[in-house]
Amino acid sequence: MALVLFSGGQDSTTCLAWALERYERVETLGFDYGQRHRIELDQRGVLRDALAKLKPEWARKLGPDHVLDLAALGAVSDTALTRAKSIEMGAKNLPNTFVPGRNLIFLTFAAALAYRRGLTRIVGGMCETDFSGYPDCRDDAIKAMQVALNIGMESRFVLETPLMWLDKAQSWELAQDLGGPALVEAIVEHSHTCYLGERGARHDWGYGCGECPACRLRADGFAKWRAGL
Repeated sequence: MALVLFSGGQDSTTCLAWALERYERVETLGFDYGQRHRIELDQRGVLRDALAKLKPEWARKLGPDHVLDLAALGAVSDTALTRAKSIEMGAKNLPNTFVPGRNLIFLTFAAALAYRRGLTRIVGGMCETDFSGYPDCRDDAIKAMQVALNIGMESRFVLETPLMWLDKAQSWELAQDLGGPALVEAIVEHSHTCYLGERGARHDWGYGCGECPACRLRADGFAKWRAGL
C-alpha cells in the first residue's frame, strides 16, 4: 500500500504509474504552498482520470486523493517559485527556484498522512541526476528522512524514489515501459512542469514557456529520448 507525492508534473505522474504497477492500493497527495505554477494542481485530477482509463487494474488500485494546504511554506519562502521574480542563480550556488525545506516538509506531512491511512510506502519523484542542484532531492537526504520518520513515528515507512538515478530521457523511457504510448501522450498532454505556470503553447513535449529551467530540462530529455528510439 503506497502514498504517492503527486504534484501533477511529469515525474510524479511517472511515479504514480510506477506505484500502480506494484501496489494493490495507491493513494495520492498534493500540496498547495502558494507555488507560482499552481496550475499543476488543476492537472492532478485530469491525470488521475487519464491513468485510470489506461489499465483496468490501475483504476481498481487507485485510491483517494488528498491535497494539503501548506501556505506557511510559501509565506516563509522568498523564491522564484513562490514570488513573481526572475529565475536566476542565488546564494550557495543554488538556483532561486529552490524552496528551502520543501521536500523535507512534504515527506513529513506525507508520513503523517500515511500513518493515519495505514500506508507503508511513500513514493516521490526526487532525482539526483536531473535535480537542478536542489539538495533535498539527493539520495542521502531522502535516506536520512526515512530514518528520522521511522524513529520519530515508531513506524516502518519505506521512501521509494524510482527516478533517483534516471535522467529525463530515461524518465520518458520508463513512462513508455509502464504504460506505452498512451501514458506518454497523457503526460505530454496533461502534466505540468513549467515554473511560470504557462500552458498556452503546445510543444511536442507538452505545454510550457519553453524557456524556464524546468521546460528546458523536460524538452531536452524528450528530444534525447525520441532520438534514441
